[in-house]
Amino acid sequence: MSKAEKTKQFIIEKTAPLFNTKGYTSTSLSDIAEATGLTKGSIYGNFENKDQLALEAYRHNAGLLKENMILAFSEKFPTAIDKLYAFVAFYRKNWHSVFLNGGCPLMNAATEADDTFPDLRNQVKKSFEEWITKISEVITQGQKTGELNVKPDAEEYASLFVMIIEGGILLSKTTGDEKFLNLALDRILKIIDTELTMASSEK
Repeated sequence: MSKAEKTKQFIIEKTAPLFNTKGYTSTSLSDIAEATGLTKGSIYGNFENKDQLALEAYRHNAGLLKENMILAFSEKFPTAIDKLYAFVAFYRKNWHSVFLNGGCPLMNAATEADDTFPDLRNQVKKSFEEWITKISEVITQGQKTGELNVKPDAEEYASLFVMIIEGGILLSKTTGDEKFLNLALDRILKIIDTELTMASSEK
């Protein structure tokens, strides 16, 4: 990486947690300067404006979450059920670190992704679509191998899982009580065991 590229990446990495915690709209240029130790002129020398930096910070935050979730779907977990269990376990295990960094970056950005920041809205939409597609692919693969019940619609269940998790995160973040996220995750496990597995289809 060139010196300019390193500086740009430094700014993104330093401000990504700030944007996720304080908000993409509420974070000021002064906040960014304080977090990076750079002058406002230096920041604007690397980014056209705050919105451009905010988008890069969001991509960084969403990318980190995506990398961690992909590990749950890796070859380390050979079956579709193993992958779905690992996906649930990821949220159970990483509750504290996710919340210390401001919570789910997708949900946080989604609350600000209105008509005043359409570029951010489009990025969040893309992230959710990728998330749903990945879960759907795991379910579909399990159906093809005969591991999972072929009757459920993979995309519908993937969307349901995302909705349940985001609802659990929202309540837990708001109340400071992780029981709501755990309730959401327990519900997903029950759906996997009672609706998606081949054993459930035989009942």
